[in-house]
Amino acid sequence: MLNILGSRRNVCDGVTRREVLRAGGAGMLGLTLPQLLQAEALASQATESRAAPKAKSVIFLLVFGGPSQLEPFDLKPEAPEKIRGPFRPIPSRTPGLLISEHLPLTANISDRFRVVRTMSHSFNDHSGGAHYIQTGRRWHVPIGGGFSPTPKDWPSMGSMVEYQDQSRVGLSRALPSYMVVPNSLGRLQQAGQYPRPGEHAGWMGQRYNPLTTKIDKRDLQDNPYWRTCSDEELTFAISGMANQDGITLDRLRGRQTLLSQLNDQRQQLETSGALAGYDAFRQRAFSLVTSEATRQALDIRRETAAVRDRYGRHLFGQSALMARRLIEAGVRYVTVHYDCVDGYSWDSHRNSDDVKKSLLPTFDQAYSALITDLAQRGLLDETLVIATGEMGRTPKGNAQWGRDHWSTLFPAVLAGAGIPGGTTYGRSDKDAAYPVDDPVTPEDLAATVYHALGIDHEMRVLNAESRPTQIVEDGQPVLGLWS
Repeated sequence: MLNILGSRRNVCDGVTRREVLRAGGAGMLGLTLPQLLQAEALASQATESRAAPKAKSVIFLLVFGGPSQLEPFDLKPEAPEKIRGPFRPIPSRTPGLLISEHLPLTANISDRFRVVRTMSHSFNDHSGGAHYIQTGRRWHVPIGGGFSPTPKDWPSMGSMVEYQDQSRVGLSRALPSYMVVPNSLGRLQQAGQYPRPGEHAGWMGQRYNPLTTKIDKRDLQDNPYWRTCSDEELTFAISGMANQDGITLDRLRGRQTLLSQLNDQRQQLETSGALAGYDAFRQRAFSLVTSEATRQALDIRRETAAVRDRYGRHLFGQSALMARRLIEAGVRYVTVHYDCVDGYSWDSHRNSDDVKKSLLPTFDQAYSALITDLAQRGLLDETLVIATGEMGRTPKGNAQWGRDHWSTLFPAVLAGAGIPGGTTYGRSDKDAAYPVDDPVTPEDLAATVYHALGIDHEMRVLNAESRPTQIVEDGQPVLGLWS
């Protein structure tokens, strides 16, 4: 889709010869006439080949830190003990799928999801992997070369959805198309010293960044493994469109709840002329964070105690519930970061107890509740739910019984959008080290997400140099997931 001077008319929707010549002659937006004609042809092809959407929305559960493939969904009970690890398998409702003994609730609903056993890439790094898995593009910084997001980053899948919706309907949506909960990735790590790339719009511009919430939790107290959170701690406060000046509510004073913050801010805006000088986008941003629709969607106390208990009174559980609320309210793409929850990280090199007693049980409760809840509400058929890490773990455990970084094999679990449950996709080798067949790359995953949403993965958008750029390169939708 190509916009000229802010016009929302697509080049494939009848740009006149005179307009094309004028744009080509002026080199508008850095395009020559041949480039503009090529963009028109590519856009026409993309429109003609676009598939009917299988899903209206996506919930992307990023289990950050590199969950082991061997512990949850690709157990190898016949392997040597140094490979198979300390956890034992239990049967599921899926023939041939053994699941960890610490995921009993998930095993009981395996007829609703499909396990991809063969996610694989060669970027063995947390930051780069997080960018790769959320965008479908290798990061431009070398392994170990940096943490902070940059304007050179590839746009996230959520930002592409935001771009598409803004191109189609402008800035009139009551809620954003793309949101991130409960925190921007890396915010809970070492007091926010390690912000991670991947969730942002990168070179597309801050206009397409997500609306992000934030939760500041207290230090751990009583229960060292599974912490129950109070409502005050689980207030989804607005952090703002990430890195976009002038639209954050972070500076509101005091420890007020989200609802009182929004009420106070809205009253101030209504009684002052503060918005008069802002452009349309910033007005929209203020509108989003102060609107009744946003306030209601983010007020998790509207859920019954029974529903909240079912998801789990922990950060990941309540964040998964929030994702369902946002999708139900009309947000099209929600990323949930499962990152350093309650002080424990999936980047677990030394101690299996945190995985056993905290990480797997909280994932088990929240994931099973989310899938069941979506199905009961009739939303699962129109919502694609993806749960995956950015890498896996070494097949051989280390001396402290943990596993180290290993990106060549890790699982993804997909549900909804017509994907048949009770099945698996791909096969790993005997040690869960490499794919034996049907490897799936982050490029393929991105193309699959776009395919599910009815977005052609060969669509071109203008990059930072104002040149048409294909949103996914070297990747294809994994159509076998629907068979």
